[in-house]
Amino acid sequence: MTTALITGSTAGIGAAFARRLAADGHDLVLVARDTERLRDQATELHDRHRVEAEVLTADLSTDDGIEAVATRVADPRRPVDLLVNNAGFGNKGRYLEVSVADELTMLKVHCEAVLRLTSAAAGAMRARGRGSVINVASTAAFVPRGTYGASKAWVVQFTQGVAMDLSGTGVRLMALCPGFVRTEFHQRAGMGTDNIPKWMWLDADKVVAAALTDLTKGKTISIPDPRYKALMGVAKVTPRSLLGGVTTKTGRKYGPR
Repeated sequence: MTTALITGSTAGIGAAFARRLAADGHDLVLVARDTERLRDQATELHDRHRVEAEVLTADLSTDDGIEAVATRVADPRRPVDLLVNNAGFGNKGRYLEVSVADELTMLKVHCEAVLRLTSAAAGAMRARGRGSVINVASTAAFVPRGTYGASKAWVVQFTQGVAMDLSGTGVRLMALCPGFVRTEFHQRAGMGTDNIPKWMWLDADKVVAAALTDLTKGKTISIPDPRYKALMGVAKVTPRSLLGGVTTKTGRKYGPR
């Protein structure tokens, strides 16, 4: 029996990872800020799949929260075989419309927490000679679109670099880069989504299924849908100056409001 730790486990992609991994027979460590919601989730998954579901309440925008999770993933007595760094959020508003404090909080969760938790987990995994880390990024990482995209670009570059450094150690790393996924993400940020075309939306369970398949294939980047793979292929060959203008206009037309 292996153990997976999932941050931001109570909703969206994190909840989908929890459902799928529990169904596959993995014990879980569920991490989020809402203790009551975590306990309800743990009880449901335990009762349905007969797996152990540990609850760890932590706010990854704080040093104490990050340290609590880092200590857990590094614990040699209770090894974590798969770390899913999924916790994240968006800020409503364009650059300079969002306070610097809120921007820094985003970087704390998306970058610092991912760095510290990946380091803690990867060190313990390398000592055992096996383990995997999935860092949830976004297709926003590949286009110039503000602080959110920049933070996810960091996640992608960091994950790919660490994957190369740890090649041959038995530790695998992958950045998961979905597009728009039907979750609580936009609602929590106060963003409207009525203007986003239906074809752009992905299902969280299908995203997770594709991600786990890509992980077993040894991929370091997973873009879990042919539509978004095609879009990102076009983005790669488009000049950055032109791409910036296109994504700004597209963001105004289709982006969350």
